[in-house]
Amino acid sequence: MAADTVSFASIKSQLVKGTPAPVYLIHGEEGYFIDELLKLAERIIPEADRDFDLYTMYAPQVEPDSVLDACRRYPMMSPRQVVILKEAQSVGANYLKRLKDYFAAPSATTILFVAYRGETLKSTELFNAVKKGGGVTFESKKLKEGALATAIQEFIKGQGLSVDPKALSMLADFVGSDLSRIYNEVNKLTVTLGAGAMVTPEAVERNIGISKDYNNFELVAAIAGRDMGKAMTIVDYFKHNPKKFPPQPLTPLLFNFFSNLLIAQYADDKSERGLMAALGFKWPGQMTDVNRGLRNYRPAQVVEILSALREFDGYSKGNGSRMDPHDLLHDVVYRILTTPGRL
Repeated sequence: MAADTVSFASIKSQLVKGTPAPVYLIHGEEGYFIDELLKLAERIIPEADRDFDLYTMYAPQVEPDSVLDACRRYPMMSPRQVVILKEAQSVGANYLKRLKDYFAAPSATTILFVAYRGETLKSTELFNAVKKGGGVTFESKKLKEGALATAIQEFIKGQGLSVDPKALSMLADFVGSDLSRIYNEVNKLTVTLGAGAMVTPEAVERNIGISKDYNNFELVAAIAGRDMGKAMTIVDYFKHNPKKFPPQPLTPLLFNFFSNLLIAQYADDKSERGLMAALGFKWPGQMTDVNRGLRNYRPAQVVEILSALREFDGYSKGNGSRMDPHDLLHDVVYRILTTPGRL
């Protein structure tokens, strides 16, 4: 098969269909995709034969020669064997270079998975060897913030569910970029709601424990609409639940919202399609708060707000201020909602 960098979905398809490549060199910062591929790797061998034809090894505990010996054995019960080498990032690229010749000429009856988890491997030499041997290199990348909601939406759809835009934003806001966490939460919803159900804000609140009324998403929405009463009520709720709602994660959310708002204000094409293209949005629901903000803030105000957020970011981390972070949040939200925009 082709021996170049491919997607998670294509590798998953190969493994599920039973048409694996002889070598998989998997590396990168996003642990979720790596863990999922290794689970699929184990399933290549029938459960009854795994004691004989599945070898799981940890790089810090074994020498490269032991890995090579395992790869060159013949399978005992199955037509092929699987060798999984974990924690390769702990020993570095020099360790893997001792496997380079095998990568280039792998055994026909062995499928080797090398997991370099949490870091990006930079070795053209190794990548070329894997390619020469008909293997696959996969870089498991962290999702960019703008792609997170789309990824969650696609996963929910793949589970046979649909999702309300507000519920989607609540989920994305709640877990950040931790894919393992979001997929675990979605799996809970799948079991509870059943196939074909709609994931609503009420379902998220009931089954995952995210308040549909008091969360970061609702605070950004209130600020976008310049709703002083609602925004301050949410800030007060956060202050009374400080462990659950630390203010620091709000900084990037608010900064991202107002940065997007400034881009939209100066975009040449003000149609929804034009604004979505300018902002890199994938679905119309992402425009809801931006459209509110366009009605409520002028560019000069946005510039002043971005400056205030930079100041809040430093103060909330203890740089130049000893105030309680939630009091700082109250002050910056009030400043946002009342900024005159005289810059």
